[in-house]
Amino acid sequence: MKKRIFALAAVSAMALGLAGCSSGGGETTAAATEAAETTAAATEAAETTAAAEEAAPTEAASGEVANKDKPLVWFNRQPSNSSTGELDMAALSFNEDTYYVGFDANQGAELQGTMVKEYIESNIDTIDRNGDGIIGYVLAIGDIGHNDSIARTRGVRKALGTGVEANGDINSDPVGTNTDGSATVVQDGSIEVNGQTYVVRELASQEMKNSAGATWDAATAGNAINTWSASFGDSIDVVVSNNDGMGMSMFNAWSKDNQVPTFGYDANSDAVAAIAEGYGGTISQHADVQAYLTLRVLRNALDGVDIDTGIGTADDAGNVLSDDVYVYNADQRSYYALNVAVTAENYQDFLDSTVVYAPVSNQLDATAHPSKKVWLNIYNAADNFLSATYQPLLQKYDDLLNLEVDYIGGDGQTESNITNRLGNPSQYDAFAINMVKTDNAASYTGLLSQ
Repeated sequence: MKKRIFALAAVSAMALGLAGCSSGGGETTAAATEAAETTAAATEAAETTAAAEEAAPTEAASGEVANKDKPLVWFNRQPSNSSTGELDMAALSFNEDTYYVGFDANQGAELQGTMVKEYIESNIDTIDRNGDGIIGYVLAIGDIGHNDSIARTRGVRKALGTGVEANGDINSDPVGTNTDGSATVVQDGSIEVNGQTYVVRELASQEMKNSAGATWDAATAGNAINTWSASFGDSIDVVVSNNDGMGMSMFNAWSKDNQVPTFGYDANSDAVAAIAEGYGGTISQHADVQAYLTLRVLRNALDGVDIDTGIGTADDAGNVLSDDVYVYNADQRSYYALNVAVTAENYQDFLDSTVVYAPVSNQLDATAHPSKKVWLNIYNAADNFLSATYQPLLQKYDDLLNLEVDYIGGDGQTESNITNRLGNPSQYDAFAINMVKTDNAASYTGLLSQ
């Protein structure tokens, strides 16, 4: 619209200039008449050009789709305020083909907390290692500013009764150490089994951030459990982690040898296999469904079909998801996979975390769905879940969906390590972005808007 106003203003100025050349006495000369006709034609041309620009905002000067209008999916890290958790709706509605794909964090967090609580209840006769009547646990927190990490911390504290309300929700801050139960961030909970009441106490918790600033750091978790065990010894009855990467690091460093049940999240293959060796359990966030949705929403947008195609509605190859494995929140423009608890009872069904989900494993016809190029990044190439589970699944689905994907691995510390490698977005048809920090969506949308 601004271009149209400028064009019309320029034409009007031209008309005024030509009118100044006409003769006096109220009569228009032939030259003035011709000028007026020229002005009218110019005005019509300007209006036509402006209308065309308004009618086709997605067309760049070269005739290609502008980067700001290309399909975009945020995944794994939902654009949001890391302090309040408020969703960044500007990022989630960057253009009409922008969506988020993740999993139902609250539902999964409740599952993890319930899994830990039920394990304690079922093994109450042996779980209190020093017999003091206190079930002590330690908690590895992934990222204090990450919505999923916050939800998992809250889920465990809620289930075990150790949560303390802060600002209308359970406080998710690390407690540091709390061997005497005097901390204000958490409180002592209780579990009653067979008529006997046991105290449940969060002995220690911390964010697992390394010296370079990377969060969800497995090595840091391994060091932490060694420090905690040296300090608290047999007071530690349960180990809980916001993810399997950190959980397995603690399990291998200490828990396995000391037969202390450890609970994680993600259902990574090594963690699922470790259940046979004493790993307490984990949560599958249906990575197979998430990876499919990540690329499927891009495929649908590129094809110009209904976004539900191949998701809630079968596509021409028969791919479709049932409503018990995902939900869609239209207000948040977000797809969420549902979670499943993985324990000793069912772990053998989850041993290979990189198998595509059978109901959406059919190849698309390349004639009807021609190859398109996608730029996709993983925030941290060393992240166990994303690199060992999510990316292998993506690489299987990209073939099925006829998408040529460039995979970019970040350092887990800075957005610039990733954005510096998005130097020529014009060569891609769509983008899938996994941010280092949930606050930093503008670092990417700013590049696409240039």
